[in-house]
Amino acid sequence: MGTDRQSDAPSASPAAPRRSTVRYARKQYWNEPEMTWYERAYLPEVLKGLAITTGVFLRNMGKWLTGRRGAVTTYYPEERRADFAPRNRGKHILTQRPDGSPQCIACNMCATVCPAKVIEIESGFDPNDPAHPKYPVRFEIDYSRCVFCGLCVEACPEDAIRMQADVPGLVSDDRYNMWLTMDEMLTWKPQQDVAKPYPPKPVPLTRGESARRGRDQ
Repeated sequence: MGTDRQSDAPSASPAAPRRSTVRYARKQYWNEPEMTWYERAYLPEVLKGLAITTGVFLRNMGKWLTGRRGAVTTYYPEERRADFAPRNRGKHILTQRPDGSPQCIACNMCATVCPAKVIEIESGFDPNDPAHPKYPVRFEIDYSRCVFCGLCVEACPEDAIRMQADVPGLVSDDRYNMWLTMDEMLTWKPQQDVAKPYPPKPVPLTRGESARRGRDQ
């Protein structure tokens, strides 16, 4: 009767140790530049930049007012710089088959790989072309969103789309006028020297030729 009874209450858990907050120390580089009080003031540097810009502007303005040419400005496309890249990725064209139809087979690989999703293709079916019965009914590119990356040219398996160095008539005040149609891509600088010639359509046989070939087999 005189024995001590242990308490049924759960024992208190020991207090969790407090984490010491260590402030992050930014790494110091041996060649880190040190700004002077003049540079840290910020405003004098801003005024210095404005003075340089204003001086160049007034100097070129004075040259133009006196009939001289100011800043070296190239009026593209009438003029072209001497260091213009010959492999510049510019306007798209569609190569042609020997009969003048587009080399494109409407596989939509260019539209799939396009990162900006600016190529729209509507395909049709030609039962008289057993090699590639699909052909493009509509092929359009939205130049208001095109990034001229050239991935469509790399992805094409038929060498049906290329990019020329020039981009004439690109700028427009209406984005709906910047859609490049299939007719324009076929007629502007047409090319037929494809790397993968399109197989010609088979010539339909007459009834007599078909019967003669059947007897020969």
